[in-house]
Order: sequence, then structure tokens, then C-alpha cells
Amino acid sequence: MAWTKFITAISKEANHMEKLLSTPAPAQAAKLPLHPFWVIVSKEMSDHVRSWRFIILLSLILLTCAGSLYTALNNIGTPSKTGSPVNGTFFFLQLFTATDGSLPSFIVFINFLGPLLGIAMGFDAVNSEFNRGTLSRIMAQPVHRDYLLNGKFVASLLVVGILFFSLTLLVTGLGLVFIGIPPTASEFLRILSFSLLSILYVAFWLNLSILFSIRFRQPATSALTSIAAWLFLTIFYPILIRLVAKLLAPDAGSFPGPGDEPYSYQHTLLKLLRFAPSQLFSDATTTLLMPSIRSLGPLTMEQVAGAIPNPLPLGESVLIVWPQLTGLVAATVLCFALSYVSFMRKEIRSR
Repeated sequence: MAWTKFITAISKEANHMEKLLSTPAPAQAAKLPLHPFWVIVSKEMSDHVRSWRFIILLSLILLTCAGSLYTALNNIGTPSKTGSPVNGTFFFLQLFTATDGSLPSFIVFINFLGPLLGIAMGFDAVNSEFNRGTLSRIMAQPVHRDYLLNGKFVASLLVVGILFFSLTLLVTGLGLVFIGIPPTASEFLRILSFSLLSILYVAFWLNLSILFSIRFRQPATSALTSIAAWLFLTIFYPILIRLVAKLLAPDAGSFPGPGDEPYSYQHTLLKLLRFAPSQLFSDATTTLLMPSIRSLGPLTMEQVAGAIPNPLPLGESVLIVWPQLTGLVAATVLCFALSYVSFMRKEIRSR
């Protein structure tokens, strides 16, 4: 009798298992494992958001954003009081560019703090994995080597993109609340273009810091090298170029007028200054957020004569800054390519 009950229970369990195996389970299908690349991306994004350095930099950016917004709101008037047709048409853009001299404008803060954000998120992206001994463990899993580097870059870029878009929308929303005038379609597109340009600018410094994290074993060395490169390209390089240009400037007695300078000399000086990414970003953002700017270089009297002081449409402003955009994209791609090649050739051993 006991054996009969035991055999009956086993047969019922076998039939139940057969039904489970024959019918697809939607809950089990929904729990399929993610692609290894997106697992790395989600893990890196979680690490960035929870890190103290990101929280500190985020707080600093929010404070500077609030200060620049307060300064801009105190120094712009209503459209009826604005005499310039350009300012009256693109009144909302002054939230990002207006200043009274006590605090820099919003675009100046992004130009200064954006590289620090990119450096902080990438200076220990790879060498910290080496020092903790986790890189060899990750590579021992069925994960391609380039997934790790690409995942770290994409995760950092997504965090930066979400931050800048949220910050831009926050400034736009607060400006809408305090001013009471919604932005036009052209203004909104220019603000979005500024956000994309800011993300591209931070991506360059992110790739540069990742490159240094691959080349140097210690995170402190890569961080100091990244900060030294940022200080040189942002502060010291323009100073050196202007000093050399002042020494090599032509004799003032050879000009017909007391304030005249050759067009080619000024054009060459601007070309040398635009080797710095900060100069490229400053030129591009100023042109996109100030539609009255018609040129970024010296103009002759023939070019100025007959010009009508009207704001440029967005398409023509983009054409003016197209060389700056191309330069930033090329520098970012070059740093990423160097990082990719260096990481793929790097020898990884277990500790």
C-alpha cells in the first residue's frame, strides 16, 4: 500500500514537471540575463551616482548654476525695456549669458567646471581595477575586453548627459517661472544645442582622463596628469600664445594707421588659440547663445559695410561654429581611439 502511494506521487510530480517544461513561462522569459555590455554600463552608472566625488561636484555645479541664474535674472529687463531687437527676440537666452561682473555667466561656469567633472569620472576608470585585482576577474568571465572600456565610457557619458539636460531644463524652468515668458522654438533649439555641445566638451576630458588611467598605474598620477593638461590648455596655453604673438608682432610703424594690424596676423593668432578645447567651446557656445554674433574672426571694412544688424537663424549660427564642432569631435574621437588601442594591447595578469 505504501509503495502504491509512493509510485502515484512520483507519477503526479512527473506529469506536473512535464507540463511546466512543455508550456513557456512568460515570467521566466522576462528574466533573461542582460547583455554583458549593459550590465557593465548599469554597474558603472550606479557607482558614479553613489560616489562622494560626484555628489560634491554636483553640489558645486548646482551652487554655481544658482548663482549665475540669480545674477542673470537681476541684470536682464523685460522685453519691453529692451531696446535691441536681438535681445527682444532672444530674451530667454540671456539667462545663460547675462552677468554683472560679480559672478561669471552660466556658460563660463560650464567651461570651467565641465572638465573637472569629466576628469573626476575617468581618472581611475581602469587603473583602479588593476589595483583592486578585479580586472583579471572580469576578463576571466565570458566578456569581451572592449566591453569593459566602452561600458565605462558610455556609463559616464550617460550620467553627464542626464546631468546637463536636467540642469539646462532646470534653468529654463526657473527662468520661465520668474520671467513669465515661454521660450520660442528657436531659443529652445539653441538651448538644446548648447546642452549637446556641453556634453561633447565634457566627453573630450573624460576620454583624456581614461587614456591617462590606462597609461599610468596609480590613480593619483593619472589625476594629476589630467589636471595638469586641463590647466595648461585652459590657462597657460592662451597666455603663452599671446606672449609669443606679442614678441613676433610686426612693427607698428609699418602700418598706415596707428591701430591697424594685418588681417593675416590676427587670423593666425586665432587659429593658434583654437588648438585649446576651451577656446573651441567658448566660441561655439557664445555663437549659439548670442544670435547677434555674425563672425568669430577679424573682419575687413568691405565685409562689414552694408551688414544689417539682425539676428542669425540657428542654421547659419551652426555653420559659423562648424569648424569648432568638428575640432571637438575630432579631439574626442582621437582620445577614445588612443585609449581603445592602448587598452586592447595592455597585458592583464592576475595578482
